[in-house]
Formats: sequence, C-alpha cells, structure tokens
Amino acid sequence: MSETTATTTGSYLTEEEREQFLVAAGGGMTLAFWAGRQPDVPAVVCEHGDRTFAELNARANQLARALRDRGVEAGDSLGLMMANRPEFVETYATTQRIGVRVTTINWHLTGEEAGYILNDCEAKVLVADARFPDAARGALDHAPNATVRIAVGGDIEGFENYDDVINGVDGSDIDDPVVGSQMLYTSGTTGRPKGVNRARSADIARAVVGAYLNSPAGYVPGESVNLCTGPLYHAAPLAFSMTAPLAVGAGIVLMDGWSAEETLRLIEEHRITHTHMVPTMFHRLLSLPAEVREAADISSVSYVIHGAAPCPVSVKSALIDWFGPVVHEYYAATEGAGTAVGSEEWLTKPGTVGKPATPDHIRILDDDGNDLPAGEIGTVYLKAPAAGRFEYYKDADKTESSYRDTHYTLGDVGYLDDDGYLFLTDRSANLIISGGVNVYPAEVEAELIGHPAVGDVAVIGVPDDEWGESVVAVVETQPDVEPSEELAAELIAYARERLAHFKCPRRIDFRPELPRHDNGKLYKRLLRDEYRAAQMAEKEK
Repeated sequence: MSETTATTTGSYLTEEEREQFLVAAGGGMTLAFWAGRQPDVPAVVCEHGDRTFAELNARANQLARALRDRGVEAGDSLGLMMANRPEFVETYATTQRIGVRVTTINWHLTGEEAGYILNDCEAKVLVADARFPDAARGALDHAPNATVRIAVGGDIEGFENYDDVINGVDGSDIDDPVVGSQMLYTSGTTGRPKGVNRARSADIARAVVGAYLNSPAGYVPGESVNLCTGPLYHAAPLAFSMTAPLAVGAGIVLMDGWSAEETLRLIEEHRITHTHMVPTMFHRLLSLPAEVREAADISSVSYVIHGAAPCPVSVKSALIDWFGPVVHEYYAATEGAGTAVGSEEWLTKPGTVGKPATPDHIRILDDDGNDLPAGEIGTVYLKAPAAGRFEYYKDADKTESSYRDTHYTLGDVGYLDDDGYLFLTDRSANLIISGGVNVYPAEVEAELIGHPAVGDVAVIGVPDDEWGESVVAVVETQPDVEPSEELAAELIAYARERLAHFKCPRRIDFRPELPRHDNGKLYKRLLRDEYRAAQMAEKEK
C-alpha cells in the first residue's frame, strides 16, 4: 500500500504551463496539451489496442475532420455505443473538441431501449461497436435522424468502417476547436430515462478541468495509471477512470469485463495507482482465497474511489484493512456532486458518505420543504452549482420538481448527524441499485404486467450481501392462474426477452394480493420493510 499524498497535479506545472493547459481545456484540447508535453507516454492500454498520448490525440483530430466532412457541426449530438476500447476514448475526445454533445449508450440495452435514447438525444451520429450489431441496427429503427453511422472493431451492415473513415486524414491539431459536452441518461422510478443536460462553455470547461488539477487524487502526469474496472458508458467510470486522469496527463488501463483475479493481476502488472470500483467488486475481491490476497502486490495503489451503491460497513472496513487508508467514497449522481470522504475520516464515522464542503451544500427537508434538525430523516437536497445547473432534457416538469430554490434532490433519503456528516438511509424510495447499476422498477413492471398470467406486480430491491440489492418481482396472478415454479421461470424468461438482463428479476415471488394505498399506488415500502425484516430474522437464527 502506497503512502497517500496531498500533492496535486497542478504542482507539476509551471505558471506558464498551467495557463497553456487551461487555454487548451477551454477548447476541449487537454489531450493535445499532453501530447505535446509527453507524446510517447502510454495514454490507453487495452486488450483491443494501446495508444500513446500523441497517437490518441492524432486519431481524435482525424475523426474530428472526418465527421466535419460528413456534415457534423458544433451543437450536433453523437450517440456512442461501445465496449471499453481505445476508439471509445478517441470518439469521446473528438466530440469535446468540435462542440458536439455526446451521449453514451449502454450496450446491454435492447435495440428499442437504445433507440429511444438515440432518438431522444437527437443524435446525428451513431458510433457503434461491431460486437453489438443487433442493438445498433435496432436502435436506428427508432432514430432515423442518426444518418452518420460508423462501426468500430468490424463491420455492421449500413455503417462505415471506423478505420476507413479516419485512414489518410490529417492528424495535426485542428485550429478551431470548440468545447463539446455530454448528456448522460438517468431516470426516476417512473417512465423513460431522461437526459441530464447542462450548459457548457469554455469558461465552465476551464473551471471543471482546473478542479482536476487540484484534486486530492494526486495524479502525477506521465506516471500515475488508472485502472478502469467498469463500463465507460456509466457516468462514474467515464468521469473517474477516463475523463479526469487523461485530462491531467495520467494513463488508463481499460478492462473489458471484470473479475477479481484479473484486477489484482493488472494492478501488479501495470503498477496501478488509481481506480474506481463499486462495492460488489470489493466483496468479490475480499472473497478470494486468503493465499491469493496475501500474494497480491497492491503496493502501487494510492487512491481507490467508490460510490454508486451502498457499501456495507463490514466490507469497506475489511478493504481498508487490506489496501490501507486509500479508500475514498463519494455521494453524487449524473446530476451533480454531493459529498466525499476519505478512509481515516470515514473510520471515525463508519457508514457516512461524507461531510458537505460548505454548511449549505446539503439540506435535509421534510415533505413540506422544511429543514429538519440533525438526526432526523428526510429527503436529501444538494446545492446546484452556480454554473452548469442541470435540466432534464425535454422534461421541464421533472426538472422543476427536482429543485427547491437553489437545491435539487435525487430522491434519496437520509440525515445529517450532529457533526454535519451525511448518512443515507435509502438510495431513493423505489430505485434499486444492484452491483452499482441503477434498475428502475416501473420499467420492469411495465413489461411483466403484459404477461397474460400477471394480474399485478411490484418490483423491489432486496438486500444482497454481494450485489447490494437484488431485483425481486412480487406477482399477483390472474384469478384463474395458479402460481408455480414453472410460471416463475417463464416470467423471468419473458422479462429477459424484452429488457436488458441486468434489469430483470432474479426471483419471482407470488402473493394473493399486493398492498396498495387508497389512491391505487403500490405500497412498496411495506413490501421492502417486510422482506428486510425477514432477512434480518433469518440472519439472527
């Protein structure tokens, strides 16, 4: 385990270099800055190919010119459906220097699900991985305006080949960069996913990237290496394991699929210094045989950051015992940042997700919008940034309902203790977080209710030691249908035909009648409390 350090990336730059860096950031050209300073340093290492900073920057310039030749302009939108590979990084970097808004798309989605996002974000371009031809072609059936279609890693019918698109194109820095933006999709517990959109300008870009320079992560340009353990289409790996490290001159190693053993091997082979994980990964690492853990060389690791899902206190404590006090936690979402906490501070307040940077950053409000005193549970509200306030794309009502004056909520529930530390008691009323991935019950229910045997259905998250939460569907059958194991298996298969598999129930339980409020709404909290109480009683036996 490495010693933690308070040194920031900015300390490695002279005042003149810092100014040049911030100018580059204003045009989305931080890669160009590092390509000029450390051209031969590995920027991306991956089983699908490696790139130095110079190579990565040149290919981004080639793709930028190629897209412009195909009529792509600043303000256009690009959908990116790709596994972890160098071209993902190149495409993203391209959008950020030609003023394009990029939306990453989960490649596990069905064609219809992906097509909804592609159409909703008004994509003119789709860059897709040839590993997922059905999803890519299916998405285009719902997004006819995505007329520029490029396939990576092979061929897809109706798509241009990525290598052919950039072959022979000038790789020198473009001389008129325009900073781009991103719009990632999230959702509440009702309806379709929503794009989280916020203003982007050169000044905002400089402020964001400037914050990376002063991050406590302590990246050393040309030396630090971040291991990307999760899919880059997710907001957290995209930010913590790609955007931030590359922006400050650190290399990244991309995993295409995760395993505990491979993680330890890559840490040792590449002398990994930084990584982002989710608690499920912690659990699986800790579940390795003792001799495997003891033999692993993790001495290079100086910064592990996690969030996205609740982490059991026992799991996090055990990881800190193993890796040392290098584990940091954040509470945030696509919409914005909340709190953060390091290991040593967390050990004094086990279970906290951190203390707000300013006293007014976090408010705990009751249903009437009144501030609650320390220790009382309510809805968590976060202060919106002065610049870059988000909006849900094409959904003014949802945007407005999320805000109370200067603060917004993700729907999470928790409390502040007497010392101002935030503790979450529920990661939202209905949202399920399984293995660090959001599952929205209403979407699953909408599919299951279409089965002829289903009279009513409630999808809930049940605590799971490995996954954080497991998706369970509680079904009330039609009057003439008898529950059975065969029907449960049929319903799971039915869901899997219509939804990405990570959204589907792991278990189907049957009830003669589901609890509902007088207004007709499902009384899900009663179900969740019942399941959690039953699990607790089982553990105490």
